[in-house]
Amino acid sequence: MMKTVLLTSAAALAFMSLAGMAQAQDAAVNATTAPAAAEEITEVVVYGTGQSRQTQSLKADDITKVAPGTSPLKILDKLPGVSFQSADPFGAYEWSTRISVRGFNQNQMGFTLDGVTLGDMSYGNYNGLHISRAIINEDIARVDLSQGAGSLDSATSSNMGGTLKFVSRDPSKTLGGEIAATVGSDSMHRLYGRFETGSITALGGLRAYVSAVDMKTDKWKGDSEQKAQQIDAKAVLPIGEGSLSAFVNHSQRREQDYQDMSFEMIDRLGYDWDNFQPNWKLANDVSMAYWTSQLTGTAAVYPGKITSVDDAYYYGGGVRDDTLSGIKLDMPVSDMIKFDAQIYHHTNEGQGLWVTPYTPSPGSLILAAVGSPSYSATSTDTANVSVRTTEYDIDRTGVIGGVNFDFGAHQVSAGFWLEDNDFQQARRYYGESLSAPHRDSLGFQSNPFFTQWSYAFKTKTTQYYAQDIWTVNDALKVNFGFKSLSVENSVKNTHVPGLQYGVIPAAGTALVTAAGALNAELKSEDTFLPQIGAVYKLNSHYELFGSYAENMNAYVSAASSGPFSSLSQTNVDYVKNNLKPESSNTLEGGLRFRFPQFQGVAAIYSVKFDNRILAVAQGSGIQGNAPVLSNVGGVETKGVELAGTYRFTPEWKLYAAYSYNDSKYENDVIAQDGTIKALTKDKTVVNSPKNLLKTELGYDNGALFGTLGVSYTDKRYYTYTNVGGEVPSSTISDLTVGYRFETIGTSVQLNVTNLTDEKYISTIGSNGFVNSDADNNEQTILTGAPRQWFVSVKKAF
Repeated sequence: MMKTVLLTSAAALAFMSLAGMAQAQDAAVNATTAPAAAEEITEVVVYGTGQSRQTQSLKADDITKVAPGTSPLKILDKLPGVSFQSADPFGAYEWSTRISVRGFNQNQMGFTLDGVTLGDMSYGNYNGLHISRAIINEDIARVDLSQGAGSLDSATSSNMGGTLKFVSRDPSKTLGGEIAATVGSDSMHRLYGRFETGSITALGGLRAYVSAVDMKTDKWKGDSEQKAQQIDAKAVLPIGEGSLSAFVNHSQRREQDYQDMSFEMIDRLGYDWDNFQPNWKLANDVSMAYWTSQLTGTAAVYPGKITSVDDAYYYGGGVRDDTLSGIKLDMPVSDMIKFDAQIYHHTNEGQGLWVTPYTPSPGSLILAAVGSPSYSATSTDTANVSVRTTEYDIDRTGVIGGVNFDFGAHQVSAGFWLEDNDFQQARRYYGESLSAPHRDSLGFQSNPFFTQWSYAFKTKTTQYYAQDIWTVNDALKVNFGFKSLSVENSVKNTHVPGLQYGVIPAAGTALVTAAGALNAELKSEDTFLPQIGAVYKLNSHYELFGSYAENMNAYVSAASSGPFSSLSQTNVDYVKNNLKPESSNTLEGGLRFRFPQFQGVAAIYSVKFDNRILAVAQGSGIQGNAPVLSNVGGVETKGVELAGTYRFTPEWKLYAAYSYNDSKYENDVIAQDGTIKALTKDKTVVNSPKNLLKTELGYDNGALFGTLGVSYTDKRYYTYTNVGGEVPSSTISDLTVGYRFETIGTSVQLNVTNLTDEKYISTIGSNGFVNSDADNNEQTILTGAPRQWFVSVKKAF
C-alpha cells in the first residue's frame, strides 16, 4: 500500500509541477503566440473541451506515425486509464489482443465505426468484428475514447466501461492518392494503396476513394505466419447542406496462434517456446504418449522437457472473412431541425483452429487399440491428432437514426438503434493423415468426421434515447437524458445429437460427446438508463466537468462464452430465473486546462457494479470445457487520471498520462448452498493494474519527425482470489523516426517496437481467468514480442 501511495503522490506532484511551469511560461509569452485553437490542431491528444464526460481523441497523424499495420487499439494505450496487451508487435493478433479501461475488460466496453456497432471485439465475436478487420488503418480519421459510459447515442449494448468511436476519413475533394510499402523483422512486408477520385462536377460533386492493403509477417517465434488482405471503398455525395455517404469494407484475415503459456512452462521450456509446427511427428508422438498412459494407467513418457500433452500443439489459428457496408444520410430539414439515418450490414465467416491431441482421427491406431466403434479401418485419416474448429457465421443488419432540434439555448436530440443478428456457431473435428498433414493450416476446413454441437442464435436489439443539452449561460452547460435498451437472445439446436465419438472401454469415458439439445431464450432489458452532466467554464483557461451515468451489459449470445456456453438447458434456465445482466453506475468529474503551450486534464471517478458475471476457465482451452459462470457480486472502482501535453518549442512537445485505478470485488463467490467457492472479497479485479504511466516525447519541424514513447504497466492478476497469477510490472518503449521530402511528396519512416528488448508478459487471461493458481501452471498468459524494426516509404500523388 505504501508503494502505491508514494507512486500516486509522486506522479501527481510531478504533473502539477509541469502544469505550473507551463503556466508560468505561458504568462511570459508575447502577443504573437498562436492561439490555443490553432495549437490544438497539431496536438497528439485532444482533451474533449466542452464535454461533460472524461474523453480524449487521437487523430490520423498519430495513427500513421506508428508501425504500419498497428492496431488503433495499441495506439490508444497512451491515453489515461487504458491498458492494452498483445503478443505481437502490431497489437493486431486477435487471440492475444486485450484492452481494458478503468478495470473494465474488453467485453464490457462499446466499439463503433462511423456509428456502426463492432460488438465487444472479443475473440470469436458473435455480434461484430475487430477494428483491425473493420477498416484499414490509413482510412481512420479519428478515434474518440470516453473512459466512462459513453454518449447516449452510441450503438452498443456492452458499453458499461467506456466507448471507443472510430471515425473514417472522408474522400478528398482533390484527385490523387497514396502508395506505401513497409518491410521489417520476421520477413514482414506490407503494401498499401489508395486512389481518390476528387470531386466529380458532372456527378454533383460526388467524391470517392478505394484503398487496399496486403500484409504478411512470420511469427516472431515458432513457425508459420500471420497475414491480412483488405479493401475499403467510400463515397460521399453532397445534397444541398447535407450529404449521402456509403462505404464497403472487406477483409480476409489469416493468423497462426502462439502457444498459451504458464509461468511454470516459461521456467521449464523457455520464453521462446511455441507450438510444434512444422514437426508433425513430434505432435503425433506426444499424443500417442498421452493415450498410452491413459490406456495402461502408467505415467506418460514425453520427449525432451515436455511434461504435459498441453505443453504444445501442432498449431492453432484463426481464419476470418468479413464484409461491412453501410449507407448514411445527413440532412438538415430546416435551420432548426437536422436528421440523420443509416442502414448497415455485416457478414462474417470464420473458423478457430486447434490441432487437438485429445481427439485422434477416425483411422488412428489409438481408436483401434481401444476397440472404439468410431474406428474406421478404411479411413486415410490415421493421425493421432485431429483438427478441432469453432466455426462462426454472422449475418446482421441494423438501422440507426436520430434527429436534433436547435431551440437556441436547448439542443434536444432523440434517436434509435435497431439490429437483427443471426449467428451460427458449431464445434467440429476434421481428420488428418499420420504421414504428413494435408490440410491448410491457414484455410477453411471442410468434410468433418464429427460435429460435437451446432447452434443457431438470434439476437434482437432495440435502443432508444432522448437528450437535452442546455446552455444556461456563457459559462454553464448542462446535459440530461436517458436511453432504453432491450436485447432478446434465443438459441436452437441445429444438429441432431449423435453418439459419442469414441470411448476408452476401461474407463467408459468419451473422447468427445455430442452436446444435447438446447432451446432457450434470455432477455436483457432496462427501460431507463439515465445520464446527466455539466460543464462550467471558469475562464478562458479552465473548465470543470462532471457526469453521472447508468448502464447495462447485455447477455452474450454464443456457445463459446456467456450464459449459453454451458450447453445445458438447465444452466441457461438457472441464469434466466436467478441472475441479472451486469450493470454499472459511473460518477466522474474533473478539471481541464488549456494554454497556448500546455493543455491537459485531471479527473477522478467512482464506479459501482452490480450483478457482475465472470467465467471461470475449466481445464485447458483446447479441451473446450464450458466455463463456469460465477456472479461475483459487486465491484467498486475508484481512480484518478492525469494527462497533459506541453509544447515547449514549436517543434518539441512532451505528453504524459498517469492513472491510478483501485478495482476490488466486494463479495466472496458463494454457492446456492451457502458455501464459499472463492474468497474474492477485497481482492483486486483481474487484469486491472493499479498504476499506469505513459510518456511520449515528440519532435516535428515539418520535415524531420520522431517520437519516443514509454509505457509503464503495474502488476496484474489473472486469478480472482489473487492467489498466484501475479504478473510483474513492465516498461515498454517504442521509437519512430522519419523524414518528409515535401518537394516530391515522399516520406521515409523507421519504427522500432520494444526498443529495450524487454522480456515481459503481454496478454493475461488468453484462456480465461481462474480462481487461483498457487502452482503457477495455468496456461493463460502470452509472452510479449522482442525488439523489432520496420522501414516504410510513402508517396503521395
